[in-house]
Amino acid sequence: MYRAINKKLVTFSLISMLLLMTSFILAGCGNQQNKPPAATEKTVMDMAGKNVKLPVAINRVIVTCYGGASHELVVLGAGDKIVAQPSMKRFPQLVKMMPHFKDLPDPGTFDNVNIEAILKLKPDLVVASVTSTKGNQKIEEAGIPVINVSTGVADIEALKKEFRMMGEVLNKSNEANALVSYWDNWLKTIKERVSKIPEAKRKRVYYMLGAPLHTNGSAWWGQTLITAAGGLNVASEIGKGRDINIEQLLTWNPDVIIISSNEGRFIPISEVKNNPQFKDLQAVKEGQLYQCPIGTFWWDRPSPEGILGILWLAQILYPENFRDVDLTQETIKFYQTFYHYNLTEQDVKEFFNPGPLQ
Repeated sequence: MYRAINKKLVTFSLISMLLLMTSFILAGCGNQQNKPPAATEKTVMDMAGKNVKLPVAINRVIVTCYGGASHELVVLGAGDKIVAQPSMKRFPQLVKMMPHFKDLPDPGTFDNVNIEAILKLKPDLVVASVTSTKGNQKIEEAGIPVINVSTGVADIEALKKEFRMMGEVLNKSNEANALVSYWDNWLKTIKERVSKIPEAKRKRVYYMLGAPLHTNGSAWWGQTLITAAGGLNVASEIGKGRDINIEQLLTWNPDVIIISSNEGRFIPISEVKNNPQFKDLQAVKEGQLYQCPIGTFWWDRPSPEGILGILWLAQILYPENFRDVDLTQETIKFYQTFYHYNLTEQDVKEFFNPGPLQ
């Protein structure tokens, strides 16, 4: 009789356990059924202040502008998602790092876009300039989301905001935050070191941009570049102006001239040095003439590498304040950290000695 009762107890226990397990399984299934589906769309505010509805998963991106947009995707680890963009052949270091860029189709630039070519490539989104409103409208009317980027129309805070925005768009927020932190750390260091220099001893800088008498007043990035490095932009007073005459330049008589080819043509230092109109300028007499470096992009433009341009200029203006900074090694470190690419010292040497771009 005892055995019979024990057997019944065991059978009852097993049945109870099975019922309990079944209830857990059914409860789990119920939870799965009640769980809301994962979001497939998100909304991001772009640099034009527009709320743009995007797919959560971004795998195919078209770029329809210059101005560092493609470089932002690459530095955030999303360069492989670009399926069309304007030719990047003028930036050989970028193409060296991203070889598939050589063969990408060109979808047109700014307002001159090829809608048929864009539709054929079935992008998840188009990255475009805030300045190309007509072209962007055509793309949006074709049913493709457009993310506006500043393409040079930015100051430092706006540029950092753009990095974070692109990180959100591309699901690369950690990478974007790391880039912003890098900028913040160097900007703080530069500011601390140059803040000790009295105003009267600050270097006065002229930014020669693609033509001897073409420059940037206070409304442009050239102003940001120079002031962030601790210098004084001699052309600040012209505001939104960009062109001057020789009399104005002679009156300003800058201590330093930096020369860039990101607009207009490449101007060799020798051309400035040997121009009889410039012979009385302090910068010419003292040999303070410098070509702005070019890495994957112009260092004197707002882009991920723009912080290296600010550091370069600070070191040019106040070498005694930055003797401990090895800019070659810092550049190598930047590329390793953000581009995941190992530069050679020869690569960096070529950055500091640029020639005409294609």
